[in-house]
Amino acid sequence: MHVRVLFFGVLKDIFSEAVDSIQMPTDATVATLLDHFRARAPQLDQLWTSLAVAVNQEYALPTQPLADGDEVALLPPVSGGNHTPYIALVREPIQAEALVAQLKQGEDGAVVVFDGIVRNNSRGRRTLYLVYESYEEMALKQMRELAAEASQGFAIRDVLLVHRLGKLEVGETSVLLAVASAHRAAAFDACRWLIDTLKKTVPIWKKEHFEDGAVWADGEPFPAEVKGAPAS
Repeated sequence: MHVRVLFFGVLKDIFSEAVDSIQMPTDATVATLLDHFRARAPQLDQLWTSLAVAVNQEYALPTQPLADGDEVALLPPVSGGNHTPYIALVREPIQAEALVAQLKQGEDGAVVVFDGIVRNNSRGRRTLYLVYESYEEMALKQMRELAAEASQGFAIRDVLLVHRLGKLEVGETSVLLAVASAHRAAAFDACRWLIDTLKKTVPIWKKEHFEDGAVWADGEPFPAEVKGAPAS
C-alpha cells in the first residue's frame, strides 16, 4: 500500500522535502512508518522520541494500523518547545488516548487526566445529545491564561486542555484536561483547580437535548472579580 507522508519544521530540512509517498507492507502501523524514517536519520534519536503523529488529520498512537491512501503527518515539537501547553477548541472527536500519550515525558512521575464525557441522562430525563457553543476567541485566551496560571501556581511540567464544540453524542469526550508533573499531588491539585475554574470562567455553553425538548444547562456563577457592575 502507498502512504502520503507530510514533514513539518525541522523535518523538512532533514529530509529535504515537505511531502513523500512511500510503499508500506499491508500490515504496517504508525510505528512501522516511524521506524522507516528513523533508519534514514538515526543520529536524531531524541527528536524521534518527541514527535507527534497525525493520520488523516487526527492524532495517532504508534499501534494504529495504516491503510492505503492514508495521509500521515510527522509533527516535531511546536515552536516554544514542550513547555507551551496544548490548548484547543475542536469540532471533531477528541482522541484522548493519543493526546495524553503525546504529553508524557521521561521526567514525569504522574499524569492526571480529567476526561469529561457526555452521559445519557440529566435532570431525570434521557439525554439524546449535547450542543456546545463558545465565544471562541475569548475562550481560547482564557484557557491559555488558566494553563499559565496553573504552571506558575503548581509544581507541574505541562498542561493539555481541549474542549469540544458543536454536537456531541452520548459517550463522547466534551473536555479533556491532562496535567504532567514529577509528583502526583501537584498534578491532582492542578487538574482539580483547572477544571473547576474553567467551568466558572471560560465562556462555553451547553444545550441539552432530550426526547421532549431542549434546555440550556445552568452555568456556575461567575466569580465576583469577573462580574460586571450590578445594576443600580
